[in-house]
Amino acid sequence: MEINAADIILCEFYFSDLKTSKSRPVLVFKDNLPFDDFVAIPISSQISQLHADEILIESTDFKLGILPKASKLMLRKPFIVSKKVLIKKYGTLNSNAFKRYQQLFCDYFQCCG
Repeated sequence: MEINAADIILCEFYFSDLKTSKSRPVLVFKDNLPFDDFVAIPISSQISQLHADEILIESTDFKLGILPKASKLMLRKPFIVSKKVLIKKYGTLNSNAFKRYQQLFCDYFQCCG
């Protein structure tokens, strides 16, 4: 499956026993890492409480597709994912929404000068 930055995809994450797993959605933050890896930001449907580093993903943020449940992006938890665990693509954020999330990420980690 071809993915790009701004895509929201479902991935299969295995526990340390490598026998059990959970499917979780993520935002593809950067897709051109070596070894078929990408930087992901986790998405959660547990939206009853929002922390300062979490933001709701709005249906208007999508250029294509939608998430099945109201969800939030958890900026504080970026991680590296192998493209081998991709299950399906939910959609793609529009460029304004993705730029806004990039800016919020940089503001949180103080990586923008």
